[in-house]
Amino acid sequence: MPTSPARRPLARLAMHRSVRDSLFTPDTTARLVRLVATHPGEVMEDFGEAADLGSVEVLVTSWGCPPLERDVLDRAPKLRAVVHIAGSVKHHITDACWERGIAVSSAAEANAVPVAEFTLAAILFAHKRVWQIGRLYREHRAFLPWTDHFPSVGNYRRTVGVVGASLIGRRLLELLRPFDFDVLLADPYLDDAEARSLGARLVDLDTLVSASDTVSLHAPSLPETHHMMDGRRLGMLRDGATLINTARGALVDTDALTREVVSGRIHAVLDVSEPEPLPANSALYESPGVLLTPHIAGSVGGELARLTEHALAELARFAEGRPFAHPVRRAHLARSA
Repeated sequence: MPTSPARRPLARLAMHRSVRDSLFTPDTTARLVRLVATHPGEVMEDFGEAADLGSVEVLVTSWGCPPLERDVLDRAPKLRAVVHIAGSVKHHITDACWERGIAVSSAAEANAVPVAEFTLAAILFAHKRVWQIGRLYREHRAFLPWTDHFPSVGNYRRTVGVVGASLIGRRLLELLRPFDFDVLLADPYLDDAEARSLGARLVDLDTLVSASDTVSLHAPSLPETHHMMDGRRLGMLRDGATLINTARGALVDTDALTREVVSGRIHAVLDVSEPEPLPANSALYESPGVLLTPHIAGSVGGELARLTEHALAELARFAEGRPFAHPVRRAHLARSA
């Protein structure tokens, strides 16, 4: 970490107080106040009239930061930057921020790491039928002829379909390189050469869905991607294939997916859903072919420290008058989560 700047820019924290307590340790708090002039114990959970924004030059934001609407920015004439200690900035960075020329940094790249790791584990476990075999072992408490139950079990020469060359998608593609997989990639913004450079073969989405043993979703939630995995596409999945969603629940038609997995034809790993959480009476909770997790693929627990380190490095650059290493571009938001 660089030494403290001669003049520390004035900063304020804007997030849920509980989030602040999870993100900052005594050590990282001390490093924060060496970089910027701030009161780390003071956290803005809203931008009401009581929030003093007149002298703020940089906002350090995270989960729970309210939207930076035009009237809020009018009360923050010196604000030049926002450093977000999380992934997506769509919830609080408004058009008014871009019109004001405010520089924005996000820890999306750092947050991509645990999501990609979670997804890799899900792919390996899905092909190995780990949770299904584990359930049967628990029920019978004896060895069974597993390959009779799951004749295609195993990871060798399986086909993995990655939907979306997002930050997470690209990180996952890196993690998949050492394995004996045929990797397919569907992304409308890539060409064949770029896909090859990422270790994958570019195909259209329908081809990917019908040819893959596992399909992993890494596309943003946009009007054109809403229910991209609808009844028709889910019906194209191979018998025994697994759908993994660590992106956004709206990418999948939940009713259509429920019908498919309850029938036993396909499997699913769902870290996100629509709605979220699922209703208590959802059949997905009881389906043996589904692994449900409560939106934990991203940074949790000790992984939050990676996000804080990322933000401190960006704050150091800002304090030294250098551009952010991981800026958010307005033009890219239309293709990001």
